[in-house]
Amino acid sequence: MKITPNLRASVLEMVETYATRFSVPAPRILLSTREVLNMPKHVTAGRRTTAYKYYGVAYMQYNVVFLNIRKISDMKVLEKTIVHEIAHLRFPYLAHGKRFNNIVKKGLRGSTFRPYVRRSIKYQYIR
Repeated sequence: MKITPNLRASVLEMVETYATRFSVPAPRILLSTREVLNMPKHVTAGRRTTAYKYYGVAYMQYNVVFLNIRKISDMKVLEKTIVHEIAHLRFPYLAHGKRFNNIVKKGLRGSTFRPYVRRSIKYQYIR
């Protein structure tokens, strides 16, 4: 797909919608590899020059998401990629797998999720 002002606006609108469903602040969206390379190196470290391979990349520490619009073929794939990357922001402890895929499917269907709260350690093992 080509990046047009209409496409950029619809992507930002979808991101806002799904960010509220997943109870995360709306991330900053990068739509081209040029935008990734223009970001500070410490923000995009690790997946800077390899980002072009993927549909999307979530830089969780800085609340930034890269969506590779050139690689994505249609709006359905774009929407799934947006939900996938926002799910990474909401569930930082989940890796790709069955549970993560179920969460992405629920997000696409319209489910809402409570904000992420880090678990506190109730019991500590004392030697």
